[in-house]
Amino acid sequence: MSTLFALLTIVADVAVVAIVVLALGSRIAPGLARARDAVWETVAPSALWLAFLVALTGTLGSLYLSEVAHFTPCTLCWYQRIAMYPLVPILGIAAWTRDSRVWRYAIPLAAIGAVIAIYHYQLERFPTQTSVSCSVEAPCTVVWIWRFQFISIPFMALSAFATIVGLLAIVRATARLDIDDDAATLGEHSGATAAP
Repeated sequence: MSTLFALLTIVADVAVVAIVVLALGSRIAPGLARARDAVWETVAPSALWLAFLVALTGTLGSLYLSEVAHFTPCTLCWYQRIAMYPLVPILGIAAWTRDSRVWRYAIPLAAIGAVIAIYHYQLERFPTQTSVSCSVEAPCTVVWIWRFQFISIPFMALSAFATIVGLLAIVRATARLDIDDDAATLGEHSGATAAP
């Protein structure tokens, strides 16, 4: 299972890199702007469902690791779970109701989880640091999974949080475009009626 989770992490990382490259590159290269628009248009209709699936997979994966594989979660793992678990119902309800405004409260939650995951990952890499969150019973520096020489549990969590943020950024961008299109259409109609 840990290899499957690691492979899903790589897929998520590729998606995040693609989102970042398209978002930033589109500012300087017209070709990338067209590619970004095409990708956003393709991904946007299912972005909320995809974000929900990422959160659900992260939640079920963490439960599998602790309840089936019997890896004892440390304090930082619990903090990451606190950020991930609420995203499942929040994003599920938003996907069901097509609430594109969900990014306003889901992105901050995912970003907090990502910051904790980054701190946890670097703590694993440099275990000689002192940490106020580590305990003797479940130290934060124990590496339960190490795949492809860089993927551990905190890295998996970071990838999930980053993917959720990326998908919600697409939702935000396309919702803003829809609002701009609606405003332009409204302006055209009101201008037509106001003309003598």
